[in-house]
Amino acid sequence: MYNKNFIICLAGLPASGKSIFANKLKMLLEKRLGKSTVKIIDPDKIRKSITPDKFNHKEEPIVRAENLKAIEKELQSKFIVISDDLNYFSSMRHDIKKIAEKFDVTFFIIHIATPIEVCIKWNKIRGEPIPSKIIKKIYKKFDYFNKYYWDLPEAQYDLSQIKDIDKEIEELIEELLKKNKIAENNLKKEESIKTFSSIDNENLDKFTRIYVGKLLQNPNYTDLKNEIIKLRKLFIRINKNKVLSEPKIYKDFKSYLERNLNIKIT
Repeated sequence: MYNKNFIICLAGLPASGKSIFANKLKMLLEKRLGKSTVKIIDPDKIRKSITPDKFNHKEEPIVRAENLKAIEKELQSKFIVISDDLNYFSSMRHDIKKIAEKFDVTFFIIHIATPIEVCIKWNKIRGEPIPSKIIKKIYKKFDYFNKYYWDLPEAQYDLSQIKDIDKEIEELIEELLKKNKIAENNLKKEESIKTFSSIDNENLDKFTRIYVGKLLQNPNYTDLKNEIIKLRKLFIRINKNKVLSEPKIYKDFKSYLERNLNIKIT
């Protein structure tokens, strides 16, 4: 099964503009692809449903688990998913990557790289729902994208410097859709190869087994039974995933036995 959906993992500091970016991205993606194709997974909504009164760090593992569960559910339903979360540890991003791999969908990281000074300023403007010390703490702990190849961001945006956010996001969408199409085509090729390889391996097993069965009906080769069976297994291992016709399998297997047993099969 091939999937046209994919997942976008946003990563950035609190108050960096991730939610603004996520909502714009959703709107422009759905304008391009059609309505109801994108789901934003926002852990803040999950958190409020679990601890509506105030933040409780003890509940965060539950929030995280529910967040991942929601991502998986929407991917399974064939939606494009945007993870609107801090995702500031590489392990958090990797958890989402594993879900993408489970459903064979493309995984993109977008870094909302608004500077910490701006984040603190914007946070104060909106009533400081997150204490500045928390933003600074996350900033110090942030795993930047220099450890693993898979963790490289597709793009980085400082929202304090963007004049035309719609234009930037439209260009991003063009690039994401292009790369997702390439990934989808590669997946089709891989699955096609796997299918043919499976058939070829079944034929290799079937026809060498038939050949050995007929060969051992001849009493001249009875004493060589164990050696022939061992050589059959080696021949299959050597030729695994090769595209061989039935006559070619018989011909090559006969030659292989003659060469290794130092006999002439008649």
